[in-house]
Amino acid sequence: MFKPDDGKIEKAYEYAKEVYAGYGIDTDAVLKKMNNIHISLHCWQGDDVGGFEVNKKGLSGGILATGNWPGRARNSDELRQDLDKALSLIPGKHRVNLHAIYAETDGKFVDRDKITPKYFMKWIDWAKQNNLGIDFNPTFFSHDMAASGYTLSSKDKSIRKFWIEHGKRCREIANQIGRELNSPCINNIWIPDGSKDLPANRIDNRKILKDSLDEIFSIKYDRKNILDSVESKLFGIGSESYVVGSHEFYMGYALKNNIMLCLDMGHFHPTEVVADKISSILTFMDELLIHVSRGVRWDSDHVAILNDDLQLLADEISRCNAYNRVHIALDYFDASINRITAWTVGARATLKAILISLLEPINLIKEQDDRGDRGNMLALKEEFKTLPYAAVWDKYCLVKNVPVGGSWLDDIKVYEDDVLVKRH
Repeated sequence: MFKPDDGKIEKAYEYAKEVYAGYGIDTDAVLKKMNNIHISLHCWQGDDVGGFEVNKKGLSGGILATGNWPGRARNSDELRQDLDKALSLIPGKHRVNLHAIYAETDGKFVDRDKITPKYFMKWIDWAKQNNLGIDFNPTFFSHDMAASGYTLSSKDKSIRKFWIEHGKRCREIANQIGRELNSPCINNIWIPDGSKDLPANRIDNRKILKDSLDEIFSIKYDRKNILDSVESKLFGIGSESYVVGSHEFYMGYALKNNIMLCLDMGHFHPTEVVADKISSILTFMDELLIHVSRGVRWDSDHVAILNDDLQLLADEISRCNAYNRVHIALDYFDASINRITAWTVGARATLKAILISLLEPINLIKEQDDRGDRGNMLALKEEFKTLPYAAVWDKYCLVKNVPVGGSWLDDIKVYEDDVLVKRH
């Protein structure tokens, strides 16, 4: 794969630096800002959301991974190995996002209402060695106690008790992770609860969910260690007609209880643009979590690419001057392509969008908007689309010592031949 030499990269960057300076943008300063941008890579891309529980069940609860590309991680050691490889191809220092089903229990069955921080110590030690942060998620799907389609909102007290205890245990684990790594661990709650067809009563399950969440969050932890968030969804497989944890439900709950809201780019109506919601939410909330995904006709969790939706998202965060208030995590899974390629494509696309947003001469655009000259504002936006951001991106990759351009695909090919195809 073609890779430009360092001299040509530097020369192209000097030209781009001059062009951006003409619009009042210091590209060196932008690259320094990128040092403070940390996205969270989702571990579940590496094993198709299977997890490593001793009594592992098939995927359920609206979760579906399609494809069978060789090399799926079969245990946590292989998963960490694959994450190491992906992170070596992504510029910057980032985080890893775990689900509860990635506990390491030394071959013993430990149900989800019994997990403790000790089952994640290998993950914590690995993160310390690699100077990484870790985020966390309770796993409310792919379990016999979720077979009814209801967990925290179930009318069955025994089911509800099981999942409330799981939620409490996961917050304890997240708190320990954040304390050990000296970096707040985001603990994000998403549940699959809902109905395939129209329910007779929508409010009762929502009242139950509120009470369950109140019990889970009744234990107070230091926000230096853990940041709690709740994630909504419009519909899912098996919950096409009714989702208990809707956007409106969780927005109200988050506002009332000072808990962070999570917006997943695939969890809304196809005509909704998540970017449009950011400024409204940040007017009332201190922080926000974004799950970057790409829905194709529905919440299909396709690999993120540098498309209009992703760029609009990054632009809006930048225009709100909110990269210090918005946490960004990847959330997709594709088993039909090389899984490390999927991680790398999505992460690099997200970072490109962020870089482009920081390179935007926003002051010039706002000036035209404030003057009421929307024609000039539109014209400037169009001109800025073709500024030489690619040269700045290449410089960023060069500085961070990761492959420039598509040359990282050569690394993937070697790794696939040497490691992935040998897994059976």
